[in-house]
This record gives sequence, C-alpha cells and structure tokens, in this order.
Amino acid sequence: DLPEGKNLVGAFHQPSLVWVDVGTLRTLPEAELRAGMAEVVKYGAIRDAALLSTLEARRAEILSLTSSVLEEVVARCCQHKADVVAADEREAGLRATLNFGHTLGHALEAVTGYTRWRHGEAVAIGMAFAAELSVRCVGFSAGERDRLVELLRSFGLPTSVRDTGVRLGWSDVWAAMTRDKKAARRAPRWVLLTALGQARYGIEVPADVVEEVWRAFGQ
Repeated sequence: DLPEGKNLVGAFHQPSLVWVDVGTLRTLPEAELRAGMAEVVKYGAIRDAALLSTLEARRAEILSLTSSVLEEVVARCCQHKADVVAADEREAGLRATLNFGHTLGHALEAVTGYTRWRHGEAVAIGMAFAAELSVRCVGFSAGERDRLVELLRSFGLPTSVRDTGVRLGWSDVWAAMTRDKKAARRAPRWVLLTALGQARYGIEVPADVVEEVWRAFGQ
C-alpha cells in the first residue's frame, strides 16, 4: 500500500499449496470477521447469486462461526477465485471482475492513509456505490441493488461514507481513483453488475455521473 494508491506494486507468483483452516476464524475480533464478509459478498455479487441466498439464509450461522457453513462458503469463494485466476492470471480481462467495489474502496483507503476503514469496510462502501452506478449505467435493477445493500448492512458493514461520519473532498477521492491500477487515460474503469451474479468489467463511466452519485449517495 503506497501513499499514491493500493496494490500498485507487486509480482505474480502462484502458490504450490493453499491451506485453509476455518478454525482460525475464531481468533479474529468480530469487526475483522465482518469486514472479511465483504469479499464473500463480492463473489456472490459478481459470479454466484446462489451464494448470496446462502448468506441471507444462514447469516446467523456464519457469524456464530458454525464450521459446516463456513467450510461451504469458504470453499465456494476459493473455487471462484481459482477459476478466475486460472483463466486470467495477469489480469488482462476477466480477473478485473474481482475488483468489484474496489475502485472506490481503494481510493477511500488511500485518501485516509489506510487508517479509517478496514479493507472490507471500504470495499463494502465501494460495492454499494458501484451498485448504484450499475443501476444508472448498465440496467441493474433497483430491487437487486437494494438487496445487495441490505445484505452488506446485515453483516454490520457500512454502505456509504456518510453513514460513517467521515467527510472527504470529492477532488481527493477522484484523484485517488484515477491512480487505480485499472484506470486508463486517467479515468477509472469500473466493474458493474447487470444482475446479481453477473458482472461486466472495463466500463468507463462519465466523471460527472460518478460525481453526481458521490454527491447524492456517497458523501
């Protein structure tokens, strides 16, 4: 994480083994567990609408760390990540969908010096923001937007900057988004939803539309 932005430096090295022990989740403070759920919701939003239904129906079991449901949810998320990375290791296309919610989320982290929100909290705000852009730009339904936002809130996650009591300047947020690794020609490229479980990537949204949503929704 650099002052200029998040995930701007790195290398590609695939692991020889991934070991997942859901029992380690019991060592986390509740706030960290809830923040981690933002990434779980993300997989449902971009690839697996049935996963969203599981999260809605079994939220209490997840938050109480019931092993059977945790194993199911974690395995599905790992499989989605593996499938996407196998198809697009160096993020030339499809892998960009994994950044749903991260365009604004990374900007929020950067402009606050990575101190105000946990990563998942910033991504949750970013997903709600991107869902609103999706309604305005690619035909995502308002009802599905509301369902996604309500699911995030049910896990105790913030869905707008305003809700957290933080005040940020639009110019600073926009500048941070233009430094995002997916940006092109100093313009952010968005991952937006056409339906729950279906995402499109590489979408350029006019700056005035993004600012309008920020004024009305984000800040």
